[in-house]
Amino acid sequence: MTIPSVAAGAYANVARLADPSAGLGQAAGAAGGAAGGSSFGAMLKDALNSVTEAGQKSDSQTRAMVAGKADMVDVVTAVSETEVAVETMVAVRNKVIEAYQSIMSMPI
Repeated sequence: MTIPSVAAGAYANVARLADPSAGLGQAAGAAGGAAGGSSFGAMLKDALNSVTEAGQKSDSQTRAMVAGKADMVDVVTAVSETEVAVETMVAVRNKVIEAYQSIMSMPI
């Protein structure tokens, strides 16, 4: 499997998670929508979209460099931004899982 197809699959998975018709945003939006502010689902969707956009920007910069139309500094910057965004998303995911596990271990 080549790197571009792996990246395309990862972007497709993130886009599927961010899709409001998938139910993620609807379930969280129904719970947080009554509060009057933005829902947790909407915030999560925005975060996933920004990570996806950073990855796509990185890919486009890489393609432009291969074609001789971009500078190496721009490519390294875009890749670094994507790396930080993905690491942040993973850290948030880990905290959510940790919170869920601690709630599940509470006595009834």
